[in-house]
Amino acid sequence: MSQPFYVSPEQLMKDRADFARKGIARGRSLVAVQYADGVLLVTENPSQALHKVSELYDRLAFAAVGRYNEFENLRIAGVRLADMRGFAYDRRDVTGRGLANAYAQTLGTIFSSGGEKPYEVEIFVAEVGATAADDQIYRLTYEGRVADEHGFAVMGGDSETVASYLTEHYTGGASLAEALKVAVAALGHTGDGDRVIPVEDLEVAVLDRTRTQPRKFARLRPERVGELLGPRGTPEHAAPLPDDGGPGSASTAPGNSGPDDPADPTDQVSGDTPPLEGPTNGEPPIAPPL
Repeated sequence: MSQPFYVSPEQLMKDRADFARKGIARGRSLVAVQYADGVLLVTENPSQALHKVSELYDRLAFAAVGRYNEFENLRIAGVRLADMRGFAYDRRDVTGRGLANAYAQTLGTIFSSGGEKPYEVEIFVAEVGATAADDQIYRLTYEGRVADEHGFAVMGGDSETVASYLTEHYTGGASLAEALKVAVAALGHTGDGDRVIPVEDLEVAVLDRTRTQPRKFARLRPERVGELLGPRGTPEHAAPLPDDGGPGSASTAPGNSGPDDPADPTDQVSGDTPPLEGPTNGEPPIAPPL
């Protein structure tokens, strides 16, 4: 009977961390920015069917980068937990901190477990409060660490380049239009120069405390995003990244056995399927009462 090779715990954790980081870096960056009336979430996402930014509860939003099938499972689990807690106790008992702690426990358990691969995801849990000082942005990494971000935060892709641009150009208390312009410019900023991201390729959502209804989450349509951004230069569609399923990507390269195979949903999947939200209010349809 052959004996398995010994791997030290330190080396095992390092290998798992490197594996998760490489999977997350293949996607495109996602930016969370605090502005005067709430929290703005922006990312480059050509797909109209698969969302990186979604609603969790009345004042909570969920945003993620990495493998779509993995962070979609986490989003669904968060929605169920929030609904159960709000139904059993009170809607005010559902907080961003509570959901962030639940996500941290789940991601930490999966990362330290030797029976399955770590999740290739990073998560934002954003919460809008009654005032700007009460707004919260929690960032969760693949190993379950939780960080309380202030002002702005970036994850996925070339996050260091995007974060350096925001450090130089971000100003607190800005309007929605100003915050959106800075966030989109940061996503288009690269080491080789700046590019103009088409409005159709942007996924934009806000947690707006000025909304009269209890649900503060709203998804901005391309027409509204174009109005806020104003006139810009010639749009340049980004070259397909390894997880986009385009020509020459990791998912279509012959002989590739990496994590991005065509049969597995990835971070970016293009398609013509219309979104599930209503065309006027940008919110999911509500079924009539039985």
